[in-house]
Amino acid sequence: MSEFETTDRTPTPEPGKGSRRKRPSYRRLLIYCLGALALYLIGQTISINRYGFRDDGRKAHCAIVLGGAAWHDKPSPVFRERLNHAIRLYLDKRVTALVLTGGKGTGAPYSEGEVARDYCLKRGIPGEALFMEGNSRTTVQNLEEASRILNQQDFTSALIVSDPWHLKRGVLIARRQGMEASPSGTTTSRFESFKSRASFTLRELYLYHLYLLFNR
Repeated sequence: MSEFETTDRTPTPEPGKGSRRKRPSYRRLLIYCLGALALYLIGQTISINRYGFRDDGRKAHCAIVLGGAAWHDKPSPVFRERLNHAIRLYLDKRVTALVLTGGKGTGAPYSEGEVARDYCLKRGIPGEALFMEGNSRTTVQNLEEASRILNQQDFTSALIVSDPWHLKRGVLIARRQGMEASPSGTTTSRFESFKSRASFTLRELYLYHLYLLFNR
């Protein structure tokens, strides 16, 4: 063997073979990201479903009833149950006032706030305990208008009243308005079927993140 020869017989890798092993697996990374996103969304869906059933019995200055559809001069079944729940909170002395929200639907003669006030008066709630607004059309606007009422009346704490699946977003919006807000979901929601509850939850999943990220 010549002094210039070596015993190193390591084969030279074929072009492209070694480099392929070192490249990151973008497909695997994508699968991990999609899996993490799916787990996050599942967790958020469970959280939205559970959140509105938390009611520790605390008291507050007022209950804010999030608007629901009005059928001419009567609340829709969904809105009616929200009002019934708020009335019970008042009668149980957990709040000293009710803030009723909701504007007019297209072509409606009365605002949701007006219909709600009339409904509460007919059930014995004194007028001085009722505060209403009739301008809002969305949950964000409901709570923006309610926040003005709270500031005018020096109310600092509120129980947010709506169907349970609506409340994670509702409380988030209220807290961003500067309220000391807690959930108080209806126990007699008119959303009874699995299909209606699933539809409500998925809609809230989207709207919760829209507000969380963009304040919309």
